Amino acid sequence: MARYTYPAVFTPEEDGGYSVIFPDLEGCYTEGEDLTDAIYMAEDALALILYGYEKDNRTIPNPSQSIGLEEGQFINYIACDTMEYRKMYSNKAVKKTLTIPEWLNEEATAIGINFSQVLQEALMSKIQAR
Repeated sequence: MARYTYPAVFTPEEDGGYSVIFPDLEGCYTEGEDLTDAIYMAEDALALILYGYEKDNRTIPNPSQSIGLEEGQFINYIACDTMEYRKMYSNKAVKKTLTIPEWLNEEATAIGINFSQVLQEALMSKIQAR
């Protein structure tokens, strides 16, 4: 869960669109109807593939320092934040079972504390403190 920047090779297409490939990341490619759309799609593709690397505990390769280009191609560096990607696309609720002292449960219930909300806030605080 980190921020990354990788070089992407943009290739203009005859219809005005662009195909985009990340040479350092196998299977990471996309396309866009125009340059703006291609950059947007590249950000999403990069975050998705790197999220998969992190989730599978695979080694994330270092970005290349130089890449050979064909006629008409150009390089643009694309950045992503996999934590932000996780927050947007992996937000399904997961049930957790935990144990607390009975007295604490009674006191918290009596004053209407939302246990799920307290746990989420505490976990977010711990994660951000790293």
